Amino acid sequence: MKTVELTCINCPLGCRIEVMMNEAGGIELVTGNSCHRGDIYARKEVTAPTRIVTSSVRVYGSRTGERMVPVKTASDVPKGKIMDVIRDLAGVSVPCPVRIGDVLMKDIAGTGVDMIATKNVD
Repeated sequence: MKTVELTCINCPLGCRIEVMMNEAGGIELVTGNSCHRGDIYARKEVTAPTRIVTSSVRVYGSRTGERMVPVKTASDVPKGKIMDVIRDLAGVSVPCPVRIGDVLMKDIAGTGVDMIATKNVD
């Protein structure tokens, strides 16, 4: 049996979770979580980890002189695709105005996830 130790990131509690895995990579037991979300997080983290990606992209035509807009993925993407997402953002420039929630790139890096603005820029 292999034990994987994690710190849950689903809420401010930061539970120390242990996941017991068998030789085939299957999950036998999850302990240490205070809630059901911790159990779900731990199972996903050891089998198919994902992350929300945040960054920024250039804007042009801003009346306020802003040059960048912060962005994030609309949902989590596979951890192994993070660098592909960042590469897809390189050189991207979008026209103003930009509104919170605007989709600036669809299906980034072939993940099926959109990149959205997280700030209004005029």
